[in-house]
Amino acid sequence: MAHALLPEGKNPLFNTHPKLTATRGAYTYALETEGSNTTYTVSDGTHSISLPVPWTFGMRMQTWVLEHNGHFYESMVSYYPVSSGLATTVGDEKLAPQTLEAALGRELSASETRQCFGCHSSNAVSDGQLKLTSMQPGVTCEHCHTGATLHLLDATQGFLDSAPPHLGKLSSEGVLHFCGQCHRTWETVVRKGERGVSNVRFQPYRLANSKCFDGADPRISCIACHDPHNELVRDTASYDAKCLACHALKSAQTTASPKQGAKACPTQSTNCTNCHMPKVEVNSPGGVLKFTDHTIRRALPGDPYPN
Repeated sequence: MAHALLPEGKNPLFNTHPKLTATRGAYTYALETEGSNTTYTVSDGTHSISLPVPWTFGMRMQTWVLEHNGHFYESMVSYYPVSSGLATTVGDEKLAPQTLEAALGRELSASETRQCFGCHSSNAVSDGQLKLTSMQPGVTCEHCHTGATLHLLDATQGFLDSAPPHLGKLSSEGVLHFCGQCHRTWETVVRKGERGVSNVRFQPYRLANSKCFDGADPRISCIACHDPHNELVRDTASYDAKCLACHALKSAQTTASPKQGAKACPTQSTNCTNCHMPKVEVNSPGGVLKFTDHTIRRALPGDPYPN
């Protein structure tokens, strides 16, 4: 998460891909890097607009936020590691720009800009206002532990009563709401009507839809399975212990289940998530993307995607 936003000159992608190009309708796009400077150019064949790339959003799939005439734009094209190239930014497929300026990308509203920088960086939003002068790229300690920097300064002087809130004391429901500020809460997804497989990206929403989700049980929450201070663990078998915290092995289930109603799996005792949290393919302009579905269930081949 520390690399959720990279400032100009800090993106390693541009070192390995100094020139990226794409064509979308009547417009051509190019990202060209010389030294530490990267330029985003859109052309209609006669005229062109070139802008510096000040901010990269995302560590693998990357989108760029540009500034033009005092307005912020989400780049019309993004980088997709699946195809190792540029394609239309997810969500912008239906846009049909009629002018060169509109072809730059989708203009962001003030609230969208605050949300983008607020989730991908630290100290970018204060009192509801975007303040890029105080922004720290990426998700730092201060992003989640508000007041951590002040507490560190106080601690060096022997004052310990300014400690930030203890997030580990949040209930499972509280954790989902906290993480959902960026990863989307159940309420946000429902209110925006985001239906279909594209909402598999919103883990708090998906987890809350699980039949076994219990907002008061600490064994089922974002931080029950993931350590936010470390890299994401991608080995599916490593999560078995988390599943077995509620679902005992059939061979060991001689008494009541650790959690009433949590049945033992009659099929297997390893790689639980392969069946119960399947990977879902999402078609994107840059290729097929795969996401782990956090709605825990008995997922059978051919079953419709549960919203």
